[in-house]
Amino acid sequence: MKILIVKLSSLGDVVHAMPVVQDIRRAMPHAEVDWVVERGFAPLVRRCAGVGRVIECELRRWRKAPLSSDTRRAFASFKADLHSEAYDAVLDLQGLSKSALVAWLTRLTPQGRRYAMANQTEGSGYEAPTRWVADVAVTLPTHIHALTRSRELSARVLAYQLPDSISFGLQAKVVPLPDAIKGVASEATTAPRVVALVHGTSRADKLWPVANWIELALALHAQGLAVALPHGSDEEARRATEIAAALPNAVVWPRLALDELVDRLGACVGVIGVDSGLSHIAVALDRPHVQLYNFDTAWRTGPLTSAGVVRQVSVFSEPEPSMQAVWQAWRQVFKAVPNPSEGAP
Repeated sequence: MKILIVKLSSLGDVVHAMPVVQDIRRAMPHAEVDWVVERGFAPLVRRCAGVGRVIECELRRWRKAPLSSDTRRAFASFKADLHSEAYDAVLDLQGLSKSALVAWLTRLTPQGRRYAMANQTEGSGYEAPTRWVADVAVTLPTHIHALTRSRELSARVLAYQLPDSISFGLQAKVVPLPDAIKGVASEATTAPRVVALVHGTSRADKLWPVANWIELALALHAQGLAVALPHGSDEEARRATEIAAALPNAVVWPRLALDELVDRLGACVGVIGVDSGLSHIAVALDRPHVQLYNFDTAWRTGPLTSAGVVRQVSVFSEPEPSMQAVWQAWRQVFKAVPNPSEGAP
């Protein structure tokens, strides 16, 4: 059976769709799964175990100049790539007009069907064309986690039982220690004892105060842990530099490609971060992780426990979580500290 997943963006949404591939692999070992995604997120999908072809599109860019010759050539190339295979099932896991367009353009086998959600769920975007295009539209509970929503849709239309455990299948490459954490660990044979602090997000109202990050990093230092600070914009680079300047053992990573960030995060012993795509990647990599929420939305995008194992937790408070709450959550997910002297905030 050939299956096509349509999940185009954004970073966190793409990560939340990865368990669908693992569920299908478990229930249908001989199924072939391809994925259509925005080009910027393609390196991430290529790291998802079980994905065959990754079909790249650039709908975000094309709609800015839909009639230009470059757009017409690129769109024609995309359609040719999409039509090179016929699919038995097309799963629109996005629920928007753009994903409905991709599903509509996809070539089906004679028995092939397009599947999509029939309704909007709380906190998610939804547009009517997704059900107009679908051969089968499935009504889902309105109060549902983003990750569960995609998994539930796939399980219903492909007729398999959802497993209790959650697996993302996101694969990080082993990064040589000198390249992974420069200037932090002293021996190349020693595993890096570094925690990544994901301080950046696309929304200012999701940020955590710089003073809190510094206090947290000093507490981690008392645990014998160093910190690494990723960034993806000039503003985030400025904030990372400000935080690092106040610390004895911090490194500001250079601006990295998405697959390189996966490798760096995979090399860390843990991650603490605001609600952002990188934090969702940390969950997918099964890193000990604390995710900070200034809004009560962790129920639909935050970490879910798998088979009772608590390795990632969310902390919510308004206007933002306290240092004490974050520290206690960190102690919960990172209990095995080789250094017997644990720091306190």
